[in-house]
This record gives sequence, structure tokens and C-alpha cells, in this order.
Amino acid sequence: MAAQGKSRVVAVAAAALVLCVLLHCAESAVFTVGDRGGWTFNSNTWTNGKRFKAGDVLVFKYDSSAHNVVSVNAAGYKGCSAPRGAKVYSSGNDRVTLARGTNYFICSIPGHCQSGMKIAVNAA
Repeated sequence: MAAQGKSRVVAVAAAALVLCVLLHCAESAVFTVGDRGGWTFNSNTWTNGKRFKAGDVLVFKYDSSAHNVVSVNAAGYKGCSAPRGAKVYSSGNDRVTLARGTNYFICSIPGHCQSGMKIAVNAA
């Protein structure tokens, strides 16, 4: 009986390992928003030509004394306004993991979003 128990444990562990590999076979990518220029004005076109998936990480690099990053909904993105309770990042080197669907980010410093400091990222 002890040998059969060990065989079952090994089989379950092997199945779990295979499942884990299958579910995580594609590693998440890390993207620096704005590339070398970082998170700044006219960042709204940075996503053009890029493909994102849920679990990818965006790195926002910017001068924290001049900018921030706010995760907003579609209305906040369109209207350049941060709704109550929106997550605000302000370190100057923020890492945000993308959720499936469209992820919206703006700079909430007055006038910055209107000057193109916003991105909409669609993650498959």
C-alpha cells in the first residue's frame, strides 16, 4: 500500500506541474511606458503597434515632482479626470500589472492629460 500511495502522490505532483507549465507557458512581458522617453506628454500614441496581454507589466518612469499616474475608468480617461477612489501612483518608477480588457491611465496634474499624458492599453 505504501508504494501505491507514493505513486499516487508522484502522479498528482506531476499532473500539477504539467498544469502549471501549461497555464504559465507564456511569461508576462514588461513594457516601459514611453520607451526611453518615459511617461511624459504625448504618451497617448505609445501603445500603437504593441500587443499586450493580461499579466503584462507596465513600468511608468517619470519625474515624481512633476507627474503622477492614475488608473482610471473609460470616463476618467475620456474626460481627463480621476474618479473618487482611483489608484494614484507617485513614485516615479511605478509597476502596474495589466488586467484583461482595457486599462486606462492618466496624469492627474492639471493640463497634463489634456496634453496627451494618458494611455489606453487593451490587454488580451
